[in-house]
Amino acid sequence: MQKPTNYDETQAGGEFTPVELGGHKMVIKQVNETKSKTGKDMIVVLFDFADDDKQPGYFMEQFQNDIRPDKKWPNQAIQYILVYDNDGKCTRNFKTFTTCVEHSNAGFSVQWGDKFCQCFKGKKIGGVFGEQMDYYNGEEKKKRVLRWFVSLDRVADAAIPDMSETKAYKEYKQGGSMPNYGEPGSDGFMNIPDGIDEELPFN
Repeated sequence: MQKPTNYDETQAGGEFTPVELGGHKMVIKQVNETKSKTGKDMIVVLFDFADDDKQPGYFMEQFQNDIRPDKKWPNQAIQYILVYDNDGKCTRNFKTFTTCVEHSNAGFSVQWGDKFCQCFKGKKIGGVFGEQMDYYNGEEKKKRVLRWFVSLDRVADAAIPDMSETKAYKEYKQGGSMPNYGEPGSDGFMNIPDGIDEELPFN
């Protein structure tokens, strides 16, 4: 047998390269409007690392290598953002997302109405990843998650965030019960643990 082409560069099964902490250049793959389990308006943002990022196409590679018949876009590359706060006003995280997209794409402005979701597809945005402690299936887990969106011009100088903790982890440490993952936390982002089937199929 001759040595296969690209053998040395091919990643073996079981090997895993984690997301690098800090700033990343990203591209938006899809935005959907939906509602939380209690009927609150939210958007679901699917993204990947851009071609000029330090880990280009990271999540698309994960998706393509997923051999499950019902494979879904990686949970790590999905953000659930509430549109309104408890007072019925625009949430800070929703405004941050739209503003970061506008600042990252020259000449772009949000298209309100029927073309809202469609207008974001393929647009650039920055994101900052940090570590997060979570608890599910009876185990403590340390994950690397998107902590917040930024404009592209802030990616290079983005500091690595301090460790955060999910609501589930905090309640676990306090001996409480497991929370309802269907509702976002106070920051407007949902913490969906790996293994809980809340993510949407990638179209």
